[in-house]
Amino acid sequence: MILAKLAYKSLLNRRASVLLTLFTIAISVMLLLSIERVRIDAKSSFSNTISGTDLIVGARTGDIQLLLSSVFRIGHTNNGVSWKSYEYITSQRGVKWSIPISLGDSHKGQAVLGTTLDYFSHYRFAKKQNLTFNKGHPFAAINEVVLGSEVANKLGYKLNDSIVISHGMGNTSFHHHDDNPFKVVGILNPTGTPVDKTLHIPLAAIDLIHGGKASLEHEHEHEHDEHNNLVGHPKQITAFLMGFNSPLYTLQIRRNINQYKPEALLGIMPTVTLKELWEMLAIVEKILLLFSAVVVLVSLLGMLTTLLANLSQRRRELAILRSVGARPWHLFTLISIESLLTTLLGCLAGSVLYYLAIFSAGGYLQSHAGISVNITMLSYYELGLIGVIMAAGFIIGLIPATRAYFYSLSDGMSIKA
Repeated sequence: MILAKLAYKSLLNRRASVLLTLFTIAISVMLLLSIERVRIDAKSSFSNTISGTDLIVGARTGDIQLLLSSVFRIGHTNNGVSWKSYEYITSQRGVKWSIPISLGDSHKGQAVLGTTLDYFSHYRFAKKQNLTFNKGHPFAAINEVVLGSEVANKLGYKLNDSIVISHGMGNTSFHHHDDNPFKVVGILNPTGTPVDKTLHIPLAAIDLIHGGKASLEHEHEHEHDEHNNLVGHPKQITAFLMGFNSPLYTLQIRRNINQYKPEALLGIMPTVTLKELWEMLAIVEKILLLFSAVVVLVSLLGMLTTLLANLSQRRRELAILRSVGARPWHLFTLISIESLLTTLLGCLAGSVLYYLAIFSAGGYLQSHAGISVNITMLSYYELGLIGVIMAAGFIIGLIPATRAYFYSLSDGMSIKA
């Protein structure tokens, strides 16, 4: 206890250099924990985007490209799926449900998705969670739209507002469909997935806003078959999702889709494709972890350099301690405790900075990268990382401690000028 108090007072006496060392360790710990948290939550966010869907079917491109374009709204496919093929495939035995989706329009940079009411009944995210409504209800007319939570919050929309869809994806739109405004009838609860950044309209509305027939209001007034009014008979859709009664049907129909003669189609299993995607990104994970480790190592080496530099100036102090009865192993322990205390305080400060960084950047990561960052207690793995840093700091501190030990032996009771 006496040595610990002495080490603490010694650090206070050299607070300028100690604070600099603390800062570098704190920054490195913050970066290590932040990168690890973003890595885990990014993987979790991607994995939770779609759940309970057995197959995604689209034009034959690549497995990952189809997944990114249809589920994550990243990129686009050059071709689609004919409505005739969709009806034929979904009429096969074993098909439990299907969700057609049509992409290609946008509203102020947010994706517009044409679909059917089955989307709200069968789409699942995370651990097979249903889509739920914060306000309103699913669309019931061809000129109605359901907003994702982020669209409503970001653009300030509420129920019964009118909005205009634009042709073209992203922030650059080629044509505004001013003659066909949509009325907001529903706002979904947050999901932490691309659903939050999507506007959902009836599938039939996609063709009509592109000049199919009449206007949305006119079609709504004269169409008596409500279900047909919402679905229509589009020539083509972007892709469709499928659920089956048994995994055996999944494999059988997937094989049939990939060998489908009338047009080149591709059926993918989302869980398998997500795994392939993360295997591709494994090298990025390793690079991030290596980068964090290098930053930590540099900060610890900085601490070593500071301790060694101060040690040469402290030889008189060590000699005085020897004169009042301190033994060489006391001085060894004193320097070791100083390095351990410095590392501990740096880790504590880094943990505080980590939580501040996650809290501050959480909204940005959610809105710009689609990564839902969870602010939770440090996991056993993260605590283990801090433990490794503490151990490394202690081991590095043994170097100046050992030098202090031998200094005390060679200098004895006096210090050479």
